[in-house]
Amino acid sequence: MNRMNVDQFVNMLESKGIQLNSLQLNQFEQYFEILVEWNDKMNLTAITDREEVYLKHFYDSISAAFFMDFKGPIRLCDVGAGAGFPSIPLKICFPELHITIVDSLQKRIRFLEQLSAELHLENTYFYHDRAETFAQNPKFRAQFDVVMARAVARMSVLSELCLPLVKQGGRFVAMKAANAEEELQVAEKAIKQLGGKTVSVHSFELPIEKSERSIIVIDKIKSTPKKYPRKPGTPNKMPLE
Repeated sequence: MNRMNVDQFVNMLESKGIQLNSLQLNQFEQYFEILVEWNDKMNLTAITDREEVYLKHFYDSISAAFFMDFKGPIRLCDVGAGAGFPSIPLKICFPELHITIVDSLQKRIRFLEQLSAELHLENTYFYHDRAETFAQNPKFRAQFDVVMARAVARMSVLSELCLPLVKQGGRFVAMKAANAEEELQVAEKAIKQLGGKTVSVHSFELPIEKSERSIIVIDKIKSTPKKYPRKPGTPNKMPLE
């Protein structure tokens, strides 16, 4: 069974040094309810069983914090967050985070705005845009301490979408399922070209269901050449490999 009840969720996070208070637990419960309610109207996720959502969306999103420090007013950008993963679960755990989400679907942005309002989340910003256009906007380019993406596209493509948004000295964090090492080898040339340097790959199993996960951490060591990201659709069609 690929399920995690709320007690397991709390205890497993506690064992990783993340303690949730009753407000935060209520926020996760509300998040689940709003997700399911909206999911009836539009396709946000294929996973709607409470205990699966807690494991595969909430716990999985928070797992990045087992390897990195998210405390303090860090400016975090989540590229292609869909229903808010990983940034909203991280924001619930670490309320001081400043979260920016960019997604190409207006309906998802509406959902996130509503979710954020109902959970009373502060310092959350939502933009309906293509990642390629967003990263060329001087208002956002090289402005973030951390840029994250969870299983959106392969590493060479993700790097082109995300690294331009990371400020020098900041980090790009990619959350991946299986085959991360192979993807990373193919992407190394792109990462270097875009001003990044791979510093660590953390591989682990998602508890209970025992599926493979990897978190790839890339430091931004120099600025990204102006021509990247290329125009919408190009990174996907012609990846830097």
